Amino acid sequence: MGDIAKGVLGGAWTLLVGWILPTALNLAVFLLAVAPSLRGLGPLERLRGVSGLGTGLTLLTGALLLGLVANACQNALYRLLEGYLLWPARAFEAGCRRSRRNRAFLADRLTVLRLERRAAQQGPLGTGDAEELARLLADPRLARAAARDRRRTAVQRGLLRERFARFPIADDQIAPTRLGNAIRRFEEYGWDRYRLDTQLLWNELTGCVPDQIRRQSELARASVDFFVALLSGHVAVALAAVLALAAGSRPDRLVLVSTLVVLTLLVPVWYRSAVTATDEWAAAVRALVNTGRKPLAASLGLALPQTLAAERDMWTMVSRLSRIPYHERAAALDPYRAEPTPDPAPATS
Repeated sequence: MGDIAKGVLGGAWTLLVGWILPTALNLAVFLLAVAPSLRGLGPLERLRGVSGLGTGLTLLTGALLLGLVANACQNALYRLLEGYLLWPARAFEAGCRRSRRNRAFLADRLTVLRLERRAAQQGPLGTGDAEELARLLADPRLARAAARDRRRTAVQRGLLRERFARFPIADDQIAPTRLGNAIRRFEEYGWDRYRLDTQLLWNELTGCVPDQIRRQSELARASVDFFVALLSGHVAVALAAVLALAAGSRPDRLVLVSTLVVLTLLVPVWYRSAVTATDEWAAAVRALVNTGRKPLAASLGLALPQTLAAERDMWTMVSRLSRIPYHERAAALDPYRAEPTPDPAPATS
């Protein structure tokens, strides 16, 4: 029974939930709402006379094949939604500027809440804090937002902090889209905290951590994969509905227009859901980095230094020196080499 559970929770489970299931949902919508209006296409015409069992097998087979294709294309889908692929330079720069403004505005809102809470709990603010609060509230847009924030509950204010936490720490790591920033924040975590380039050493890092930590990261990503695959499929089905409206012979316009409207409205919902789902993924990656850097150092023949500053220096050399000749890298890392463990003495009779 334990082996069966391990098999279900293996890599096939993340593939099934993350890519095949949303592909099956999109394919079902296509077959029910769009395909009947695409008359004259050979494969679809042959499906009309197939029995219910045959249609189910066709749906299952199509979902499996298209899900595997979507999984193979996941890097391109993610890069497109993150703002790195097929984005014109001007659109990319405009998106980054907008993201920086949004992050700065959220930071100012949280600063106003913090200063006002301090004034309510501890009395009048100091000169510097009072001047900063007055300067922030002099902005009419920020003053209106602060008035709304004062009416928020503690839980709602916590959601503001969650939104702010979805941005990268470093200004030069800002991406043009919300999903890009939400993912970039934990991609830069290892470098910002320890100077550990997790993008470069990801395979080594995941190979050193316990299976439970690695599985947490994979399962958390499956939730984001689900929404990415779902919204990508919605876009594809919506485009098929537009083609059916434009070129179909006697299309069912009411069904096609309804499908197009519903899918168009759902795309931003799934996008926001994908952004929110990155919170669990970010927590899993942080745990992976925090617990995995010590066994990673040991696997590289290094001893983890006792101070954070020395550890940052070590990981900087490991990350930055990976592209130089081995003998130069080895010499630079000699101060961090772990002492070899002596072989146990043979037992004496």
